[in-house]
Amino acid sequence: MATRSERSRMAATGDDHRVTPAELFFDLVFVYAITQVTALMAADPTALRLLGGAVVLALLWWCWCCFAWLGNVVRADSGPVFGVLIAVMAVVLVVSLTVPEVYADAPGGLPAPLVFVLCYGTVRILHLVTYWLSDREDQALHATLRRTALLSVAPPFVLLLVGSTFTGITQILIWLGAVLIDYLGIYVTGSSGWRVASPGHFSERHGLIVIIALGESIVAIGVGVSGLPVNAPVLLAAPAGLLVVAGLWRLYFRRISEPAEHRLAALEGDDRTRFARDVYTFLHLPLVAGVVLTALGMKKTLQQVADTHHHDLSEPLHGVVAWALTAGVGLFVLAAAAILLRTTGRASVALIAGGLLLLCAGPAVAVVPALLALTLLAAVVAALVFLDRRTADGGA
Repeated sequence: MATRSERSRMAATGDDHRVTPAELFFDLVFVYAITQVTALMAADPTALRLLGGAVVLALLWWCWCCFAWLGNVVRADSGPVFGVLIAVMAVVLVVSLTVPEVYADAPGGLPAPLVFVLCYGTVRILHLVTYWLSDREDQALHATLRRTALLSVAPPFVLLLVGSTFTGITQILIWLGAVLIDYLGIYVTGSSGWRVASPGHFSERHGLIVIIALGESIVAIGVGVSGLPVNAPVLLAAPAGLLVVAGLWRLYFRRISEPAEHRLAALEGDDRTRFARDVYTFLHLPLVAGVVLTALGMKKTLQQVADTHHHDLSEPLHGVVAWALTAGVGLFVLAAAAILLRTTGRASVALIAGGLLLLCAGPAVAVVPALLALTLLAAVVAALVFLDRRTADGGA
């Protein structure tokens, strides 16, 4: 039976460490957070709001990544770390509640942008302190944490505070600057001190957050028809949306995930850390962002198809929503191609060409019926997955 002192210590992980139920529980709050980002963009689907949504998503992604790295070196289900995770979940839940008002604060109550920033800063501080305590003897880690606090946490936090006092494009641009400084700061602080103890855990952890994002796109299909009658076009649109999600799932878990994990396991030391940073921390963000954009497009498509009192079946999607439907998939595909390039050193022509085509397909989507656009998107995704797989098999 474990003593009180043993329960109060953080348990280091080994090479065979896998994702714990505590981490799965931790991810539940990010399910809601991602849903809120989609809702933020759907409430005012303009180019500026999409940029603002991307900024919020990048900040939330950083919160999640911090504890994905921490959970790889100390067990998340050990007493002290689990307590920190619960505290972070509570803070992120508050962050998620403020997301719909973060750019348009409603009258009454606390100022949502300021609450968002203060909670974000709290998560970053909890991460740094817990990481410091995870290994009190690792001087290289402590030096990196100090540089991270001074270069990658404090300056962006000040900018976020300043931005919270503004509204509109000024607020979004200031916050975007904070995100860029934070992300670039990781390169300035260097890879020394950080480590990936278990490649299998790290890969599995990021695969699960991709599943969460894909689940949000399925939820968006249901939200799009909420309160509206289920008609025949809905019975066509919903499966078409599911086929799009299934294609993205197959592309990630049958083409990307395994080679990336094997490459991560084959590397050691700072080389492994840099690969984890590039492929998982940075290149998985556009994967998730792509799914969120696609979810926005599918939500509006299902809503339009179901609401026959206000929309005709021949009506296309309008504005940035038309662009988001295919551009989200294009962003996901291009991120997948970048991961393959970083992992294997080989470029997938099919994924690059298809991703660019989808990224620029907005004008075409805006002139064809919404249901047809979604159906064609499902067919294009299936074709891309097939062509990429066939090219890869031929190259082998």
